[in-house]
Amino acid sequence: MWTACKVKVHDSLAITSIILRRCLRLGATMAKSKFEYVRDFEADDTCLAHCWVVVRLDGRNFHRFAEKHNFAKPNDSRALHLMTKCAQTVMEELEDIVIAYGQSDEYSFVFKRKTNWFKRRASKFMTHVASQFASSYVFYWRNYFEDQPLLYPPGFDGRVVVYPSNQTLKDYLSWRQADCHINNLYNTVFWALIQQSGLTPVEAQGRLQGTLAADKNEILFSEFNINYNNEPLIYRKGTVLIWQKVDEVMTKEIKLPTEMEGKKMAVTRTRTKPVPLHCDIIGDAFWKEHPEILDEDS
Repeated sequence: MWTACKVKVHDSLAITSIILRRCLRLGATMAKSKFEYVRDFEADDTCLAHCWVVVRLDGRNFHRFAEKHNFAKPNDSRALHLMTKCAQTVMEELEDIVIAYGQSDEYSFVFKRKTNWFKRRASKFMTHVASQFASSYVFYWRNYFEDQPLLYPPGFDGRVVVYPSNQTLKDYLSWRQADCHINNLYNTVFWALIQQSGLTPVEAQGRLQGTLAADKNEILFSEFNINYNNEPLIYRKGTVLIWQKVDEVMTKEIKLPTEMEGKKMAVTRTRTKPVPLHCDIIGDAFWKEHPEILDEDS
């Protein structure tokens, strides 16, 4: 009797399973339409496996944007710190980013080699990073430019590049930091000639035409008593963002069973967050100090 009952239950479950599978297949078939074929026109933009995925953003027409919003020359610390805040927001949203580097109006974000975010689709990487960054720029603007209203929304263009090895990735980041140094040295001399010597932009450009780095350093030191090596590192080196453990102190109300009222106490909490550094990443010292960045299993 009991055996026969078990057989009936088993058969009933098997029949129910078959019916459910048929219903699911029927539902999937019915959900499709004759227009589904248009998906075949989507390009396959999957990033190559086991490669570093880099998304670089650049401000669109930021020369005009900086002029309209009265950015300080040659560097505006408010604008640089705002860019870094936006980059931190992107990293906290997309935790597969292992390092970011920014200077002027650009930021590069490096996704880990084994990331499978967005199924490694380049268009998804780029659009998500660009939209998160641009919206954060508008959202946090008033925190950095208290007396300067945002006159119009900024734009950022993006590109995705994959790098097959640790060395090519390091060379890419070295290239961006070298570009930071070249541009900042030029701009420092250029604006000193305009602001302190009274030259016009055309005259300053003519004065610097054909000069080497040593010539620019000499102009700064001999004419303006500026030692370029003493300029803030954020201007000369740019900003590196890496994940680090940080102790955060917060106030929390604690109420004991024997007490009627709670007591406010300072509580320390350790949290991993993107931390800005202003240091050299061209040499080996940085990479030896932070080997986890290039770790295959990071």
